[in-house]
Amino acid sequence: MTDYLSEANQIAAELTALRREFHRRPELGNREFQTAARIEDDLRGLNIPTRRLLDTAVVGVLEGGLPGKTVALRADMDALPLTEATGADFASQNPGVMHACGHDVHMAAALGAARLLAARRDSLPGKVIFLFQPDEEGRGGAQRMIEAGALEGVDAVFGAHVSPELPLGTVGVRYGKFYAASDTFRIVVRGKSAHGAEREKGVDALGAAADLVGRLIALPKAAIPGERAVVSVGMLRGGTAENALADRAELAGIMRTLGPQARAELKRRFRETLDAAMADWSATAEVELRESYPGVVNDDAMTALAERAARDLLGAARVRVIEWPTMTTEDFGYFLMARPGTFYHIGAGCALPLHNMAFLPDERAAIVGAATHAAVIEAFLRT
Repeated sequence: MTDYLSEANQIAAELTALRREFHRRPELGNREFQTAARIEDDLRGLNIPTRRLLDTAVVGVLEGGLPGKTVALRADMDALPLTEATGADFASQNPGVMHACGHDVHMAAALGAARLLAARRDSLPGKVIFLFQPDEEGRGGAQRMIEAGALEGVDAVFGAHVSPELPLGTVGVRYGKFYAASDTFRIVVRGKSAHGAEREKGVDALGAAADLVGRLIALPKAAIPGERAVVSVGMLRGGTAENALADRAELAGIMRTLGPQARAELKRRFRETLDAAMADWSATAEVELRESYPGVVNDDAMTALAERAARDLLGAARVRVIEWPTMTTEDFGYFLMARPGTFYHIGAGCALPLHNMAFLPDERAAIVGAATHAAVIEAFLRT
């Protein structure tokens, strides 16, 4: 097997400079114009032709010198609306925007893999599609990229995320359910206002909403025994006076589940719980339930391939099988619904959590990521 880790270390200075450049100039979802232009320049410099999708999505195509399959590698591009507090000398120069989720590392690692693979394109079978995706942190760019044809002709797709739970130099793989699906909801409860001393003459919309909050956050234990699920209510408001029943209240939150069956079951129980609460309070409700990311469910065969490739590259001690899924979400799941593949973790070497204003993965994570991507891609193309 090719020693991609040694080769990645030889271009470490280039990858570090790329990561710092991306970190210094973060852009929000669907506004990644400068980022996309920089990626295009880098890929074209490797004689990898590119095309644009969705204004800011970049697709690069590396043709191997031998016939074979087609594999895709995805990296997300967008930053978060946060004010950076890392103190790094390459900190964000875009006030109120920062790469607090490691997407700067993801892009540098993918471009590093492009360098490593392009250097041996003549002996490489098949084709590698590099997918640089906008708007992972917003409404999601993955599904829109697929609809625009990004996966046409692709046989498998791979991706990764930096993980503060893993030490630098390690890779984590997870079989099956990995990231949660998410569905957001907004509920407007309507009642009838009345004097607080004469509750029987009104319908307390705020009381009904508060009761509903308790029922909803307790749902996962009753609805899906043995499965991890979360219902969170992040907003509840209503009423205008301390001695009057509110005739209107509003709440909003999110449901997270693992796998399509659990998702469907929790949504069914959500509706039942809402109807029961409104009946008990003689209130009515208007509901907006928005289906968001589908979650990440890895293909077992592709995960086994990635695990073997990472072990051959890094050594068995540096490859972890992740035992528990995460209840965070990721729109890479759309790619996995369309093609077999797997999503793995790269050790970040940073103790702070994702989306923290001081989150700053170790610079060497991009080197490990580049080498791992190249090893996984070559392993797939040669199977």
